[in-house]
Amino acid sequence: MKKIKKVLIANRGEIALRIIRACKELDIRSVAIFSEIDVEGVWVRKADECYPITGNVVQAYLNQEIILSIAKKAGCDAIHPGYGFLSENADFAQACEDNGIIFIGPKPQHIALFGDKMASKVAMKAVGVPVLEGTDEPISDIHEAAKIAKEIGLPIIIKAAFGGGGRGMRIVKHNKDFKEAFESATNEATKYFGRGEVFIEKYVENPRHIEIQIIADKYGNVVHLGERDCSIQRRHQKVIEIAPSPRLNPQTRKELYRIATKAMLKLGYESVGTVEFLLDPNDTIYFIEMNTRVQVEHPVTEIISGIDIIQRMIEIADGDKLKFLQEEIAFRGYAIEFRINAENPQKNFFPSSGTITKYLTPGGPGVRLDTHIYSGYTIPPSYDSMVGKLIVWALDWEGAVKKARRALDEFHIEGVDTNITLHREIVQDEDFKEGNFNTTYLDTKMEKFKLSSAKHIQEEEEKVSHLMRFIEKIKSKAIQARH
Repeated sequence: MKKIKKVLIANRGEIALRIIRACKELDIRSVAIFSEIDVEGVWVRKADECYPITGNVVQAYLNQEIILSIAKKAGCDAIHPGYGFLSENADFAQACEDNGIIFIGPKPQHIALFGDKMASKVAMKAVGVPVLEGTDEPISDIHEAAKIAKEIGLPIIIKAAFGGGGRGMRIVKHNKDFKEAFESATNEATKYFGRGEVFIEKYVENPRHIEIQIIADKYGNVVHLGERDCSIQRRHQKVIEIAPSPRLNPQTRKELYRIATKAMLKLGYESVGTVEFLLDPNDTIYFIEMNTRVQVEHPVTEIISGIDIIQRMIEIADGDKLKFLQEEIAFRGYAIEFRINAENPQKNFFPSSGTITKYLTPGGPGVRLDTHIYSGYTIPPSYDSMVGKLIVWALDWEGAVKKARRALDEFHIEGVDTNITLHREIVQDEDFKEGNFNTTYLDTKMEKFKLSSAKHIQEEEEKVSHLMRFIEKIKSKAIQARH
């Protein structure tokens, strides 16, 4: 018998809306929460019930006590955390369990394990996963860190031990830069994660970033849903994600699948998760981290596999077995996701907030848009700059790139700055068309890209003007015909 009949979504924006839609299709009632500046959020209107959360508009979504109180008041059986905020907080997952509420995600011990970058590295190494040479314990002393860096040999990378998403991360290629990089990384780690400890690893030059989507139930069944290529990044933040990778050796692909599924089976993992790897130019595989939540980029996997990841996540939390075996999963075509951020590419991608005055979205076969914004919506300055995800699909890579160009040309947002102009430049680039990119792609291309949208806007205005003149001419002929 189903236990989950009502779910509180402990999140906001497009992921909250995505979870609400998944719940509706499973005949599960949804409960939304919103801060004082999110009153007009579309997810608030779409949920079956909604409740305000008071206090600081960012901290409100992190207030475990209030969220649990609302969940109990509303009679919720479960909480879905989405991504960000409390999604990888082991204490919150445990608090849900302690209060008799199902946490839709992995077990608290797995969230804790993979939230500790050092412990996860040791655990993965123990089950046969290849890892980068580096430290096994968090470091806070700069002198100890400098000694270890010398032993490993430059280049090295400094990473926050208790965080992720590119925060608290610095690359060191020259000895003279080590002190500044270490202090910068520890300061940023403290700011974003509350702890400044870091770890040090050998830095892989010009790697590709490949991740494997995993789904595992409570009965020892583990499957993968293929890989995603997340190599196109800016400052270690993903910008574009692709499934499958357009250039991946079949043997390497097979080995990545084997490593990821075997590790999760041995560790007894449950729910969805993503095992992330770096591949050097020789296709040598290195584990970097495991994300114990639904990823921002999950739609590309859904499109090529036909599997609703959010729904499966809910069903597994409710005690269901996986409905399919690995051999029953079929992948078809290529999908590309473009993260749409409210930021100004011409001003070092400075975040942009304000009211959307014009909003024209792309459509047609093979085009999906996951977003919570609309014409007249005011983007607040308090949250992450991502306001949506444009996803395109086609049977082959060339077709997917062409569809992306067409969809991006149709996409217009005015009133705030966005990175749509950057995406338009990328899909015109020959290296992108050839699938020839790694994590340094944007670093080498940015100076060549023309990020001003003025020319594009002028072209579109000319098209509209021409169309209006044509319509007026038709009207004039119709009036003359009546007389």
